[in-house]
Amino acid sequence: MKREFSAGGIVFNKKGEVLLTKHSQNHHWSFPKGLIDPGQTFQEAAVREVKEEGGVEAKILEKVGYSKFIYTFEDEKIFKVVTYFLMEYISGDPKDHDWEMEEAGWYESDKALEQLTFSQDKTLLKKALEIRNG
Repeated sequence: MKREFSAGGIVFNKKGEVLLTKHSQNHHWSFPKGLIDPGQTFQEAAVREVKEEGGVEAKILEKVGYSKFIYTFEDEKIFKVVTYFLMEYISGDPKDHDWEMEEAGWYESDKALEQLTFSQDKTLLKKALEIRNG
């Protein structure tokens, strides 16, 4: 089985809202994330993907955890591991997201928990909130 490694960010703004993205192809709600380019660190990939998919600049505070799942692409099963980082918004506008996302925006935590498609993401958001709130 093929393996993929990605990184992403759970980004909070000054109001305590979290950045969510809606994927253009499968329409699921998640956090900005993507494949790690050759020679790139997990942290560099997470910052880049937040900028590309979420339209914003953010800085990493600490690692939150992992999401692991299997998906099928062109009849091939792929085992994917995504490392997520707790991030703090610096600048930019979610409206400036790339073509991979049909939507990106800020959501209050309780609304974000309802909006997220996958239970693993909901668990990661709860963990990020615990870390953030000390």
